[in-house]
Amino acid sequence: MEKKDTKAEIIAAGTELIALQGYNATGIDAVLKKVGVPKGSFYHYFGSKEEFGLAVIAHFALHYDLKLQAFLRNEDFSPLSRIRNYLENGQAHLCQHRFSKGCLIGNLGQELADQNERFRARLDGIFQGWKQQFAACLREAQQAGELSSDLAPAVLAGFILSGWEGAILRAKVMKSPQPLQDFIDTLFTAVLRK
Repeated sequence: MEKKDTKAEIIAAGTELIALQGYNATGIDAVLKKVGVPKGSFYHYFGSKEEFGLAVIAHFALHYDLKLQAFLRNEDFSPLSRIRNYLENGQAHLCQHRFSKGCLIGNLGQELADQNERFRARLDGIFQGWKQQFAACLREAQQAGELSSDLAPAVLAGFILSGWEGAILRAKVMKSPQPLQDFIDTLFTAVLRK
């Protein structure tokens, strides 16, 4: 018989609810109801809602890092194709979910960066890690002759990350893939050049 991992179930349910409605609007009771466990179980695993929020962020970041690595390190494609594949996959995912979810880390950054220093610092650390992964892929693109060597990979990586997060926000507001497509098209025709 498999042992139930209540803590993991609480975190997974919290991740789903927070992605849909935000951290502040997600009550502990709603998470526990979704999992079907009593309130005492929550406090057995988490000392506070803040600790729970940090666990949700860590859970999402771990899984998203693996996804990002799967795209940006996939040697079946050229480095710039890997970036395009990642962005196009993100666009398809947002369309599939009718622009209701977006990026959990981006959403929480907008919601919590001014409210809680622990959240802000953790979210910034995650964005920095993503930026490093993009920069490494861009350096590979330079080595492969796909990208001009006079462009700074770290600066480009920050631009891609910031622009993509902004395009996601606009797509959610507009309920349209157009901002995402505009970003992808502009990135590959005007920014990432030989």
